[in-house]
Amino acid sequence: MSHHRYDALFGTGGIGSGVFFALNGSHTLGREESRSGRFLDRRDYCKLHIIAHYMQALMGTGFVVLPIGMVGDDDAGKRLLVEMQEAALDLRHVRVEPGGQTLFSFCFVYPDGSGGNLTVDDSASSHVDPALIREAEPELAAYGKRGIALAVPEVPLPARAELLALAARYGLLRVASFTSGEIVQARDTGLLAQVDLLAVNRDEAAALAGVTADQQPVDLVWAAVNALRRLQPAALLSVTAGMDGSWAWDGRILAHAPAHRVQVASTAGAGDAHFAGLLAGLATGLELSEAQELAALAAALSVTSPHTINKEISRPSLCAFAGAQPTRPSPAVCRTLGLACTPPGPTC
Repeated sequence: MSHHRYDALFGTGGIGSGVFFALNGSHTLGREESRSGRFLDRRDYCKLHIIAHYMQALMGTGFVVLPIGMVGDDDAGKRLLVEMQEAALDLRHVRVEPGGQTLFSFCFVYPDGSGGNLTVDDSASSHVDPALIREAEPELAAYGKRGIALAVPEVPLPARAELLALAARYGLLRVASFTSGEIVQARDTGLLAQVDLLAVNRDEAAALAGVTADQQPVDLVWAAVNALRRLQPAALLSVTAGMDGSWAWDGRILAHAPAHRVQVASTAGAGDAHFAGLLAGLATGLELSEAQELAALAAALSVTSPHTINKEISRPSLCAFAGAQPTRPSPAVCRTLGLACTPPGPTC
């Protein structure tokens, strides 16, 4: 992936881990109920770590990925720092909070695959503030229009707002996602108007548009597009919808990318893999609809792993995966991956 449009990603969001627990029985967990189950062999990671990892894996060592966040000085935080260093992430702005607890989630899963999670709200990530963001201002200024600023959940909104404000000052591409519970606040406070590219899932898109999530996906996406255009007419939008695929609005055209059919080990983290693939595509110079194709490939390959980071994903592995699909990507995506657009197949 040479001749980049962007050379660096600066991101703030949660850095943490979690465990998965498979419940016995399909009925909803009661308020005072004790339920048996078992821990699953799945490693869970938080949004910023997932996106940053995949960006570095897809873009290579010539691309700078600089997370801005906090971990505790516990064993979980130490382990995550080692993993992030092994992924070649630039950790100069990841702080260790003395006496702090690293962000942690307990995810419970019912036999049908549905479930929920419990997440600590007083972790080191919850203490990321605008002052920590401002420490990265010299690097943001140095990259300017060659940089991407990423603001994602699991750190407070004021810290994310500060990153987006600095990005506006220095001309970086401003990209963000918000939870369903946050997106109305982000809309009403004007924070969404500071975003150049918004990436959301079906439920978050419904919250943005003020509609229910049970309508036809394309109708839901159009409702989200129209809601976003009222706030930020020039903003781009990406909406993921599981097996229904994903949609991308570039300001003129709404493009749909179908989901690839794969053997699914776990869908956890697929949306973050999609987001990373989208950003990697844009960073290499792809148009939004083309970057969305790359994102769909990354999301599909991510769910073949039980872990929320599939550490087998790289440019060569994504190239091989794309080459094995019934339909080849567009020529621009093929060139980005190093994939031959005609038989005999991939040249990774």
